Amino acid sequence: MINITDSAQEYLAELLKKQDCEGIAVRIFILDAGTPKAETCISFCRPGESQESDELKPYPAFNAYIEQRSIPYLKDAVVDYAKDAMGGQLTIKAPNSRLPQIDADSTIADRVNYVLYNEINPSLAAHGGMVTLEEIFEDSVAVLKFGGGCQGCGMVDLTLKEGVEKTLLEQIPQLTEVRDITDHTKRDNAYFK
Repeated sequence: MINITDSAQEYLAELLKKQDCEGIAVRIFILDAGTPKAETCISFCRPGESQESDELKPYPAFNAYIEQRSIPYLKDAVVDYAKDAMGGQLTIKAPNSRLPQIDADSTIADRVNYVLYNEINPSLAAHGGMVTLEEIFEDSVAVLKFGGGCQGCGMVDLTLKEGVEKTLLEQIPQLTEVRDITDHTKRDNAYFK
């Protein structure tokens, strides 16, 4: 899974000591895992802030909680600390964080993101557009937001109904509806006005 180097462990242990909180740990997770927007994060985790599903990984000077959903994306990840003239820098390299990883146990959000980034967005990119998942509402409604050339585009209704929605509903039977929350009154970059 993830490797926290000795120098990074020392650095994190010092940071945690400065928090003056008994039992404080770190939590590692990836925002937008499996998408081009993926961002690997380390945060302080005070007692009671970890999630029940988090995986606990003890280190000599602290505990790390790893978000369950992020584990597949943290394969081969390395957290390192390198001293430099400015003091030092903590780096996180997670080469698999942006790679879609879908299997039978994947969440609906992961499945939607996989379809959006691998099938739908490449087509929309030809017009300078893209679509992102904002949330899964009531466990079966995908709430999307269009951007780039799709925001304010005169053809967005056709794109949504005949392209995006149709594809998502066909490939992800758990979805019952697809909604667009984009403010299409802004037409500055619209592909079709």
